[in-house]
Amino acid sequence: MVKLEPDPFLNELNKLFERNAAKGSVSITMKHSNLVSKRHKKHAEVTHFVCLVRATDGKRKFSTEVSAKDHVRFQMAYATILKAHMGSLKRREKVKSSRKEKAAA
Repeated sequence: MVKLEPDPFLNELNKLFERNAAKGSVSITMKHSNLVSKRHKKHAEVTHFVCLVRATDGKRKFSTEVSAKDHVRFQMAYATILKAHMGSLKRREKVKSSRKEKAAA
């Protein structure tokens, strides 16, 4: 997994969405973390938290850490990217069923 700074992460995320626009999926996870390993958790004092953001399409994986002071700017840019690529989502086909069919079943 490649660890990037927030701005290059957003650029790579945009490229990932463009590559998978026609066919494929993109998975994004966000996790609240203090970046202390499991072995040292008992003895470490938590001084600051970050948001760990990961993205993958099944082939490529990359991540970034967003600090508390940068999260508003990151969220605004992240939302812009998501809004720009919502057009490639498929609409669900609505199934119309009549009341008669429901009553018969």
